[in-house]
Amino acid sequence: MTEAVTPGPRADMVRNRRLLLEAATAAFAEHGVDVPIGEIAQRAGLAKGTVFRHFASKEDLLAAITLRMLDQLLDTADRLVTADDADAALEEFMADGVEVLAADRAFCEVIGRPSLQHVEVRDAIDRLCDAAEALTARARESGAVRADVTGTDIVLLLGGIQQTAAPVLGADPQAWRRFLQLALDGLRVVGGRELPHPLPGRLDLDPAGPA
Repeated sequence: MTEAVTPGPRADMVRNRRLLLEAATAAFAEHGVDVPIGEIAQRAGLAKGTVFRHFASKEDLLAAITLRMLDQLLDTADRLVTADDADAALEEFMADGVEVLAADRAFCEVIGRPSLQHVEVRDAIDRLCDAAEALTARARESGAVRADVTGTDIVLLLGGIQQTAAPVLGADPQAWRRFLQLALDGLRVVGGRELPHPLPGRLDLDPAGPA
């Protein structure tokens, strides 16, 4: 008879962190970032103190979840950057991105919070802008989108489309697709007026704003 192996402390820590991230992701997606830590611990089936053994603050927990979502978007961009059809690749990236945001109330609420000051989160946002620029550059070169559109435009539009659709998503979770199509048609305008103001090279989401 094979003797059962009892998980060690390290395995318990890995399991607890996974349970906490899954519980927090679901809770924040459903109710936004104001969900109490105690409710997250209860969802995970763990003591409240266990949360703070893994994450020193709620901001640290939000940062970890934000990183998971940004990594998901980066994986999508990496998959599409070599696609044969540059226009379809950019459209798919935007559709996947807005769909992720539309299903998660917390992500757009996090924008501008101190959690974004985490080095890893800021680095992931920079990498997402670079990945979006690579997709956008291919679409520009193929003539699929207007020549003055940048990757930063695309990243900001993902959140903008989600925010536009937010008031009706409860009644119709797919309503974002209407506003995505409006945005895509605007990106593809040929002979439209030149955009009146340039964007900075890097996305600055400092909640304090300019000094």
